[in-house]
Amino acid sequence: MSKTVVIDPITRIEGHAKISILLDDAGEVSDARFHVVEFRGFEKFCEGRPMWEMASITARICGICPVSHLLASAKTGDKIQAVKIPIAANKLRRMMNLAQITQSHALSFFHLSSPDFLLGWDSDPATRNIFGLIAADPELARKGIRLRQFGQQVIKILGSRKIHPAWAVPGGVRYPLLEEGCSWIRERLPESQETLTIALDLMKRLLDQFGTEAQVFGEFPSLFMGLVTPDGLWEHYDGHLRIMDSEGNIVADRLSEDDYQTFLGEAVEPWSYLKFPYYKPLGYPEGIYRVGPLARLNICDRIGTPLADRALQEFRDRAGKRVVTSSFFYHYARLVEILAALEGIEALVNDPDVLSPRTRAEAGINQLEAVGVSEAPRGTLFHHYQVDENGLIEKVNLIIATGQNNLAMNKTVAQIAKHYIRGHEIPEGLLNRVEAGIRAFDPCLSCSTHAMGEMPLHIQLIGSKGEVINEVWRH
Repeated sequence: MSKTVVIDPITRIEGHAKISILLDDAGEVSDARFHVVEFRGFEKFCEGRPMWEMASITARICGICPVSHLLASAKTGDKIQAVKIPIAANKLRRMMNLAQITQSHALSFFHLSSPDFLLGWDSDPATRNIFGLIAADPELARKGIRLRQFGQQVIKILGSRKIHPAWAVPGGVRYPLLEEGCSWIRERLPESQETLTIALDLMKRLLDQFGTEAQVFGEFPSLFMGLVTPDGLWEHYDGHLRIMDSEGNIVADRLSEDDYQTFLGEAVEPWSYLKFPYYKPLGYPEGIYRVGPLARLNICDRIGTPLADRALQEFRDRAGKRVVTSSFFYHYARLVEILAALEGIEALVNDPDVLSPRTRAEAGINQLEAVGVSEAPRGTLFHHYQVDENGLIEKVNLIIATGQNNLAMNKTVAQIAKHYIRGHEIPEGLLNRVEAGIRAFDPCLSCSTHAMGEMPLHIQLIGSKGEVINEVWRH
């Protein structure tokens, strides 16, 4: 008799979801599904709002990465106004995005994933969290917290608030950076860079320790997509879209976000509210692609800063290939990107342009449709607006990073489940590995409700007729 194992909710991710593991008559895993079970409807209730409000409204989608939506929305507004924003505004937006990458990646590595690495996959779920990490290694935990604090404080210095800063607007930013803020950033940068050195050394040791996980946590060929500069360097804010396959072949390059509907499709499934974007020329689901830190490091020729370029080369050397196809390496990629972000912030904070008072271009409605794109910590983020002559929103489409990784997350869950689960008895440590496969992507489920630390875990064994055969709760 076939059965279904349900993991609900998944813990230590941003938002609520569950996993179903489908067993065949022989008790072997036949398939697995990652369900997003919440619906919020931002695209619909934005209709009728003034375009100028969109940056602040869409930033409320998430309490962890509001800056990503803020910037993608402001860039879309720039296009609707048909303005070129001042140089200072461009550089300040870039600095805030780098700070966002720093704080979000630090949260993912130190707070959400390192308890698995340092406390063990099979450790007690009651202590397998940031508080358990504080008890086991207080100095590492403190450094991780302060690294994230650095990113958050840079966001506050720029936008007056750590969360939901209403600062980037169509045409630029509301106000410039002050010298006092520059001084604070310069003073704290060395400590953050020192923490990154420690974290990278730790990650290299973990790769030696978790060789099996690196082979079965989402190790498969796929496409990778992200932004690069015109010279092919790592990019997080401007540039053009590049798509590369697992062999390192550039499948498509110099793509414009304006044309995304010609190369990206969006499929839906009846068992999840999360869309399934795919690369149109290959169809659904063969057009599976990954975005985010792993994709960005794969598609770029190099990063363009000294320390990060050395780290990128070692990243590729340790994987043993130019294009890294294991999703377990997302953790490593995040640390390399934090290093790149810190070097980028250091360059910008010493650039006199960021102190310029000219930070905003004023204009009215000059285009009725526009697409903005930027790189959120979790991957490429698209905002597509249609407005009327008065600037009121008529239609919105958002393509978020987590959605673009949806096919890859489902494939990762199935791969882990098939490797570890045998029969109907499923130990806690194995369930945690299945969850950890999702955590590797650091999904953000378009939600400002966060699940951290110990959460209740509900597992159901469901027969082929839908009856609950057995169930276990973890509190």
